[in-house]
Amino acid sequence: MEVRKYIFMAGLLGCLLFSGGCLSSPFGIDHSASEVAPSASSGNGQPIQGDPTPASSAPSPTPEPIMEQVTEATFAAVGDVLIHRSLYYDAETEEGYDFYPMFALVEPYLSGADLAMANQESIIGGVDLGLSDYPRFNSPFEVGTTLKDIGIDAVTMANNHTLDRGKQAVLNAIEHWDAIGMIYTGAYRSAEDRDQLRVVERNGISFALLGYTYGTNGIPVPEGKEYLVNLIDLERMAADIENACEHADVVVVQLHFGNEYERMPSPSQREMVEQLAAAGADLIIGHHPHVLQPFEWIERDDGRRTFVAYSLGNFISGQEGVYREIAGIVQLDVKKRMLGDEITIELSNPSFLPTWTHKRNWRDYRIIPLDQVTDQQLSGAAQYYNEIADHIRQWMPELQLIESYSPDHLDSD
Repeated sequence: MEVRKYIFMAGLLGCLLFSGGCLSSPFGIDHSASEVAPSASSGNGQPIQGDPTPASSAPSPTPEPIMEQVTEATFAAVGDVLIHRSLYYDAETEEGYDFYPMFALVEPYLSGADLAMANQESIIGGVDLGLSDYPRFNSPFEVGTTLKDIGIDAVTMANNHTLDRGKQAVLNAIEHWDAIGMIYTGAYRSAEDRDQLRVVERNGISFALLGYTYGTNGIPVPEGKEYLVNLIDLERMAADIENACEHADVVVVQLHFGNEYERMPSPSQREMVEQLAAAGADLIIGHHPHVLQPFEWIERDDGRRTFVAYSLGNFISGQEGVYREIAGIVQLDVKKRMLGDEITIELSNPSFLPTWTHKRNWRDYRIIPLDQVTDQQLSGAAQYYNEIADHIRQWMPELQLIESYSPDHLDSD
């Protein structure tokens, strides 16, 4: 017994001295190799037996940080381009029609945008169909060419005058848009054309363009040719927006809706934009009232926000009345941030250039920045400028007004 006792004590002492503690915990917890760090040593600089990692091995390299990529684009839009008889009479020349002088003063504010859109209110079916005025418009091709020349990149054709002169006028207009490289939406040459989503890329940011109208002034859409004009249908619009969200960073919806000559949006307008924003629309640009209505942000459940211009008014027309002659150019910055696979889109810096359509005896049409208009041209011009500024930003106080270029080069009346 004494021999066994000494052998046991000697073994216990050796275990404690040479293994660093190989006994089980008194609480029954095994603190064996599973709790030893892979790089731990026995105290003499040598790896513990069975450790696969040598003590002298270099640490794992630190992964390179993922750099955020940021790109920006400027979006701009104008309202109704509505060509009454007096405008195409004013633009007539021996060679055809020249509308450029009417738009020359606002070209710099559109040509500088990365993507600019307009509502071509009167169909440009061309002179061969016979030019016409209210109630069934038909305008010269040169209107479209001028829009292209001043920096407009895309037009919506969906409005209550789309079918004024029938299917042929729509097809003629589309043929001209194609010929000059203008993107169009809202009216199409075929069902296949309608199903082809319009996506435009600017500075690495993709924009999907959609357009719809409340109706066509009672003119029935030909049976089987529903592609000729997009009518407002919330279920279909939501499906279109969902599809657009899958193919583009930013979804732009042009809406022809609201009540004519009312300076505030109707409850139905506000309800509709709420639904379209919830569906994923990022920019909603309205027209049809022929007067300016306020701008607004719509906060969304996905953390993004939708910009809404309920009505941009008449960019140019033959209508009378100061509020029907005042419109403008809206601009926003669109920023895209990419961090790995994560993409975020931010809309910021909304701004607006108020404009006024000048005419004298139904001739000499010109779109003039409102801050350049004199009292001789429009009595109380400065007061109108301040009133319009307060009106459009009553729900968006951060909206900035664009200061126009020096008026020194303008002709005086």
